[in-house]
Amino acid sequence: MSTSTRFLRLLSLLQTRRYWSGDELAERLEVSLRTVRRDIDRLRDLGYPVQADRGVGGGYQLASGTALPPLVLGDEEAVALVIGLQSTVHGGSSALAEAALRALSKVVPVLPARLRQRAQALTASTVPLNSQHAVPEPVDPQVLVVFAQGCRDRERVAFDYRDAKGTASSRRVEPAKLVNVGNRYYLVAYDLDRADWRSFRVDRAENAAARALRFVPREIPGGDAAQFVREGLRGAGQQQISARVHASAEELAPRIGRWFEIQPLDEDSAMVRTENANLPWAAFGLALSEAKVSDVQPEELRSLLDSWSANLAPGPGE
Repeated sequence: MSTSTRFLRLLSLLQTRRYWSGDELAERLEVSLRTVRRDIDRLRDLGYPVQADRGVGGGYQLASGTALPPLVLGDEEAVALVIGLQSTVHGGSSALAEAALRALSKVVPVLPARLRQRAQALTASTVPLNSQHAVPEPVDPQVLVVFAQGCRDRERVAFDYRDAKGTASSRRVEPAKLVNVGNRYYLVAYDLDRADWRSFRVDRAENAAARALRFVPREIPGGDAAQFVREGLRGAGQQQISARVHASAEELAPRIGRWFEIQPLDEDSAMVRTENANLPWAAFGLALSEAKVSDVQPEELRSLLDSWSANLAPGPGE
């Protein structure tokens, strides 16, 4: 076993069990106890907080530190990590989704191709039972990562895209921001071939690749990526949905902040808004607020909520 292989094997062992005696580690690694001690010292030099028991036989454990050191993951653990991060990107709170997306941009590029394919297959064939919103169109995690890295590194990106009518085209863009609206991700970018700003639904993009060409960032029209996407959706005929919810903005944020823009009105109510053509999805989202709603727009959504309320109301004698 080479030194580097042994070193990684030692780290993996320390991460899988709370406590290892020096003799156990020496046996597993097929080295002397002295070599184990030397490798432990190297781990400490790299920032891993390995604690030692100086008692009979000696022993070691990987303790909690002030910073997260590099981790060694097995194949199944890596696949599970990617799937978990993707689930959080699509179903977590806004802050958690952004953090998960940043983590994906670090994990996916270093993942072996066979593991990326396995994670994509599992994600595509799995539907979460406890999903709190309409299941979005599947997004290729590699596309999402390429877009996120392009925004972060100010690097041009090329990809294939199909619009709402199914028309396919190839795009070269300068990515600016990823925006989550409702249950979908949009890329706000400057389209080089059309010499104008565009927003792209990420689930309609494929074969994304960085072009290794850096650019000086341009200013997004209006200076607000989220507003740019909203205005684009309005122009595309998306339903403009709004309602007054009788609960504080602080209460509503963890419940529906993932899908609605929340504007406080007073201590006990807030106006919520979103752009989405799917009225049942919007009605379900409002139901998750766990509060009374009023001033609902459009009229079709108000009628749908009234119908749900009537159908769910207890019958006589119940």
